[in-house]
Amino acid sequence: MCRNIRTLFNFEPPATEVEIRDAALQFVRKLSGFNVPSQANAAAFDHAVQAIAAEARTLIASLSTTAAPKNREVEAAKARARSAERFGGTAG
Repeated sequence: MCRNIRTLFNFEPPATEVEIRDAALQFVRKLSGFNVPSQANAAAFDHAVQAIAAEARTLIASLSTTAAPKNREVEAAKARARSAERFGGTAG
């Protein structure tokens, strides 16, 4: 779906409010087709971002797992390595 939406569950430290809102914003942008909505659509756009962020927080809080939390730095390094392999050049 949206390449910029990242997994937010089961990380140490947990996802921040900013990360959750950013994921919601990307989701609404993808659904609406607007990067920046017009003034006529701004209220609906903002409301959707807030509603989706709230539901995302609820979802993340209600999920459970027995797996150990992932380390953000380790996962970022893996992503950079995959990107370098896929697109060539240096990762970082």
